[in-house]
This record gives sequence, C-alpha cells and structure tokens, in this order.
Amino acid sequence: MCLIITLVMLVLAVQNLMIENWLTGGVQLIIAIAFLLLLLNNIQRTRCEKNGTCYNGCSVTNWITDLFTKSNSSKEKK
Repeated sequence: MCLIITLVMLVLAVQNLMIENWLTGGVQLIIAIAFLLLLLNNIQRTRCEKNGTCYNGCSVTNWITDLFTKSNSSKEKK
C-alpha cells in the first residue's frame, strides 16, 4: 500500500512539475519522499524482526522517527 501511494505521488509530482505547477509539484514530491522514507523504515524494521539482528547505526529513518516519539504525558499528569 505504501509503495503504491509513493509511486502515485511521485508520478503526480513529476507531472505537475512538467507543466510548471511548482508549488503543487513540490508539495507532492515532499509527500512522495516522506512515504519513501516510511517504506524504507518499515522494510528495515521487518528485516530486524525477522532476522533478530538489529543494526542500530546512524540512519536517516531512525533520526526522523526519533523526532516523533510518543510521550507519556498523561501518566505524568496523574
């Protein structure tokens, strides 16, 4: 599913950039890149769970996912 969305957004971005819709094409290109990073992160996690050999090296997807970590602020308030 993520691969299909990535390809569709990439094609739409290229089409909009070809007809010089710069803002729309740029936004769609950013969305396509974000879905590509999400897809690569999912592939990396699946390989890690399957093989049991996790490589926690420096990668872009880990850096992005660390920005959006879920906080337990509801437990702290209680």
